[in-house]
Amino acid sequence: MSQALTLARPYARAAFGAARDEARVDAWSQALAFSAQVASDPRVAGLLLNPELADADAVALLAPQGAEASFTRFLGLLADAGRLPLLAEVAGLFEQLRAEDQRVVRATVTSATALSADEVEQLRAALKRRFGREVELKTAVDASLIGGAVIDAGDVVIDGSLKGKLERLQTALAG
Repeated sequence: MSQALTLARPYARAAFGAARDEARVDAWSQALAFSAQVASDPRVAGLLLNPELADADAVALLAPQGAEASFTRFLGLLADAGRLPLLAEVAGLFEQLRAEDQRVVRATVTSATALSADEVEQLRAALKRRFGREVELKTAVDASLIGGAVIDAGDVVIDGSLKGKLERLQTALAG
């Protein structure tokens, strides 16, 4: 996976630069998300690896209807380089660059039980203070955490779950 990210990074940067220069970051984001979703379908992924598939046909398959000419050229560039299978990584890195540019932190809070709207807002405010940025917060429920929550904000993971505490205690006792 890290090799795929390394290969995808320059393409994501180029895509973001083009989108920002055109002031069409949102449109590129949607187009990349669409193309990445199509490319990740197992049937399409296998087809993209077929040397008989012409680059123009691959681009036509992956480009959303009404895509900007610059986006279609970008897909053509990926096709020429044999990098269409990296579309999911390119799209993910593009979104990271977009969040950084917009000074937004995207975080996911996974809790043992559903959080109330008030609890979500308290977490959002605390994360905003910690990171000094706006926070887009998604929530998820994982009953296996037993209690507490895990906050994943990219490079920062805060594990306040009971499951995590028990695992750390077990490690300390075993070592």
